[in-house]
Amino acid sequence: MRQSPSVTCISTARTAIIAIVLFLAAHFALLVGVTTPEKFYFDEVHYVPAARQMLEPVMPQPMLNPMHPPLAKQLIALSIRAFGDEPLGWRYPGVLFGSLAIVAMYFCGLALFAAQGPAIASALLAFFNQMLFVQSRIAMLDIFSLAFTLFAIAAFLQGFRKTRPQPWFALAGIGFGLSAACKWSGLFALAVSIVIVAVIRLMQSWRTQFGDGNDSDWYRPDLWPGFRFHHFAACFVLIPAIAYFSTFVPLYGLSVPDIWEAQGRIFGDNTTTAIAGHTYMSSWPSWPFLARPVWYLFEKIGDDKVAAVVFLGNPLLLWPALPALGICLRDWIVTRRRDAFLILSFYFGTWLAWAMLPRTLGFLYYYLPAATIASLALVYSFRRGDSPRWLLWAFVAFAFAGFALMLPVSAAFVGTSMATFNRLMLFQSWI
Repeated sequence: MRQSPSVTCISTARTAIIAIVLFLAAHFALLVGVTTPEKFYFDEVHYVPAARQMLEPVMPQPMLNPMHPPLAKQLIALSIRAFGDEPLGWRYPGVLFGSLAIVAMYFCGLALFAAQGPAIASALLAFFNQMLFVQSRIAMLDIFSLAFTLFAIAAFLQGFRKTRPQPWFALAGIGFGLSAACKWSGLFALAVSIVIVAVIRLMQSWRTQFGDGNDSDWYRPDLWPGFRFHHFAACFVLIPAIAYFSTFVPLYGLSVPDIWEAQGRIFGDNTTTAIAGHTYMSSWPSWPFLARPVWYLFEKIGDDKVAAVVFLGNPLLLWPALPALGICLRDWIVTRRRDAFLILSFYFGTWLAWAMLPRTLGFLYYYLPAATIASLALVYSFRRGDSPRWLLWAFVAFAFAGFALMLPVSAAFVGTSMATFNRLMLFQSWI
């Protein structure tokens, strides 16, 4: 039955209202106590001075932090100009983009599950995984890249099911380009999208068919009938490139040699193996198990009280996500489920891409995009078959309990006793 315009309008209005409510709730939660500590901590010592430098009338030389693209640092610089060179000015952009990342997760859930309840649950689980919360309250680059990546994935998921996906894929291309303009790891999700489209087009050229094909299959021979190669090149190459390179113009003008030289510096840093070790470094196979966190802050603020910020992840959410991903894998192999395939593609694509880089230095926060996407696997697992719907919301409450339990070591303004700290550190490798 065709949907009436009034129903579509109400649905669109409800979607907008929910997105605004999620944004405001996340924004408030992330903003509380964000100015603590009132000094640089962890990698803020690299990125805030680089942002300050961008506010100079003439760009000083040498340029600070040339090993990353400029967009995230430009956003921090704009915030410093608006709110002052103080903790709120340094960290507010992270709060803003962390809130936008929650909205993007809601859109991902809506595109994937086509229902409001699971979409809201996806956004809540992304917030409660602790990683997004911590990364949104520090002046680093990752949360900016994550937000743009999630909006791009949401657009790609929406376009995937459309007969004419070009507008959605073009929007995804913009998001992927801006994500890479914050940090080159934003290219991983773009690469996943390119591989998905290329594989489907290759199978169609081979006239591949499933004997008992249906509309929920990840591959169909009639998918995107009007999508041509020039559309592919525009959406996944040209548009991302324009979005990416446009962020260098404020620094270098239209000087192609200078912009190209900047790419060489970034490439050299991201591929080098000659990097010294770090106390909290970890390798990519250990990240899903939360084997080695990163301590952003740990300092005494009293006789038996410490201010602590650890990037660890919520074990009550991220450990159950692993069997949930196994369920997605089973359903993709056995029943060819499209939603399971897409979740797996973006999860493994944004995680395992790190295994292909030659650099040996890695940190758990590189796992942030994959860990966030894992929320979709959890929602998928609780919605499949005849599972009662209350189970999903019971798990959301369970995840919130884990988040609340970890809050003393997630927000510096809360503070915690050494006794609480020792209880939360379940393994020696967490210290």
